[in-house]
Amino acid sequence: MTDQHSPQPVRRIVTGHNDDGRSIIVDDGDSPNVFASEDITGFGAVVPWLTEPGDVSNLGNDDAAPADAAIPMYPKAGGTVFRIASFPPDDAYSADAASSMFGSFDGEHARDAAGDDASDRHFWFHRTDSLDYAIVLEGEIWLLTDEDETLVRPGEVVIQRGTSHAWSNRSDQICRMAFVLIGALPMTPGQP
Repeated sequence: MTDQHSPQPVRRIVTGHNDDGRSIIVDDGDSPNVFASEDITGFGAVVPWLTEPGDVSNLGNDDAAPADAAIPMYPKAGGTVFRIASFPPDDAYSADAASSMFGSFDGEHARDAAGDDASDRHFWFHRTDSLDYAIVLEGEIWLLTDEDETLVRPGEVVIQRGTSHAWSNRSDQICRMAFVLIGALPMTPGQP
C-alpha cells in the first residue's frame, strides 16, 4: 500500500538462469528501489534496474537495484539507469522544495543548465551527461528547452541528448514517465 507521497508501484519481472543454464524468473514483484519526496506530494521515482559502465553481463542473479542501492541522478558514461518517474502538477512544488529537488537522488546534483536565465524560466531546468529515452505513460507534460517547448502525451517519446531542459506539468494530474538513461561523455563548454 502506498501513501500520497509514494509513486505508484512498478511490477518488475527479472529473468535469469539456474545452475543448469536454464532460464528462470528470479524475481516477480514490486520494484524495491523507490524514492518518494517528503516535501513534494506526488514527486518520486522507481528504479527497476541499472548497469555500471563497461560490458554488461547476464551472469548471476544478483539484484542490480535493491531497495538500499544509491541510484545516481544519471549514470556514468557507458552505464544505464531505468527509471519510472512521477511528476505532480507544477503548483505542488514549493519554492524551497523546487530549489533542493536535485539533491534527492543520492546527494548528486545534475549539471547546471547552460545560461543564467534558465531557472527563471522554470525551476526544473537541468542538464545531465546522458542520452535519455523518455516515454510518457500517463498524463501529459511539457518539455522545455532553452529555445522551445512542446507538449508530450501518453505513448509519445522524447530523445533527450544532453540538452538543458525542464519538465513542466501544467495539468492537474500526475504525469508518469519511463526513462532509460544512458551515460554519455560530457559536453565541453562552447560545444554546439
